[in-house]
Amino acid sequence: MSLPPIDPKKPMDGLTRRSLLRASGVGGAAALLAGAAGVTWHQVMERGQETPLASNSPILVLLSMYGGNDGLSTVVPYADPAYHEARPELAYDPADVLHLDDQLGLNPGMTGLAKLWSDRKLAIVRGVGYPRPDRSHFRSMDIWQTGSPETPVPTGWLGRWLDTAGDDPLLALNIGEVLPPLAVGTKATAAALAVGGNANKTTGADAALTAFAVPDAADGPAARMVVASYAARQRCEQTFGSLTSSDGADAPGDSGGNGNRASLAAQLGLVARCITANVPTRVYTVSASGFDLHANEKDAQTAHLTEIDKAVTAFRSALAGTARERDVVLMAYSEFGRRVRANASEGTDHGTAGPVLLIGDSVKAGFHGDEPSLTDLDDGDLKTTTDFRAVYGEVLDRMLGADPTRVLDKVPAAVGLFA
Repeated sequence: MSLPPIDPKKPMDGLTRRSLLRASGVGGAAALLAGAAGVTWHQVMERGQETPLASNSPILVLLSMYGGNDGLSTVVPYADPAYHEARPELAYDPADVLHLDDQLGLNPGMTGLAKLWSDRKLAIVRGVGYPRPDRSHFRSMDIWQTGSPETPVPTGWLGRWLDTAGDDPLLALNIGEVLPPLAVGTKATAAALAVGGNANKTTGADAALTAFAVPDAADGPAARMVVASYAARQRCEQTFGSLTSSDGADAPGDSGGNGNRASLAAQLGLVARCITANVPTRVYTVSASGFDLHANEKDAQTAHLTEIDKAVTAFRSALAGTARERDVVLMAYSEFGRRVRANASEGTDHGTAGPVLLIGDSVKAGFHGDEPSLTDLDDGDLKTTTDFRAVYGEVLDRMLGADPTRVLDKVPAAVGLFA
């Protein structure tokens, strides 16, 4: 098997599994399932009983908010006249915002997170972005997920951590059948668990796809990533043994078998059940979408953030009082923020920097990083005040016990996110 090598001068449109598998001649529904190291609910629960996660092990939950979440409508600069001048119809009235201090407040739909702020369990990193920002959804999310803003690379930052952390296929678990690029390493990938469906069901293409786990000396970087993915799937099969053939149990959820379209509440509900069952997973990845709001943003943004808020609050409630409650930190990010000025359709267009939220008992609650100016702009966009790799570096160090320099091309000074 041989795939074209990655051209560093072109955008990384070959990074997604669908693109890689399509390039290698595998398409359709089989491509969606085969690239992921699929596991079943029964297999995951069995591992929780046989090899439970050690007590007091930090657990990271990564929430990707696809579409470019409007940071100024999430953490609202309600007291800044420039905010109201730039968004005369779109701005939230100060009386409607959930005040965090005398300058900033949360979106009115985020009542649960406002309580977490009061309880000192919410950290907000302001102005997070990367050098020379790109307003393309794909390229910007590619940068966030690979952790490499300057040079396109064929692996995700979490995947590179997996490469250094051992070959247990459940060390990281994506909720959904299609792995995000962040979960793909050179030698290892995260496992994938569908919500409401058995991600390990046998398909007619299985025999043919087995060949993708065999390396070829002629393989380029993209081909090696595909091979690593299939090899990880085979390790899952070997790890769980005969359970695969006998297990027909579906994971709890409401997705009808497509975990990547499940509600965030269903995804986090599944994560909570895995955590309380002591599954030996250190990182879970979940996602939400719909944040690309170019028109009539205000109501839709509040509705989306209300859904996020309810899902996260329910997740925290599910862990409350358990032995794992203090181990878990949830981090939410989006590929970029939005432009400061509203457009003519009462929406916002693609921008740059935005907030990153971290929730948990071990975070150092409060604001981190400087609040970007709404008047000192870069071509109408917020200027980045915190390099996203500073956040990743601290998460790798404090949550995963990893050396960030082995994962990231640059490790800026720590922000101070953990108590």
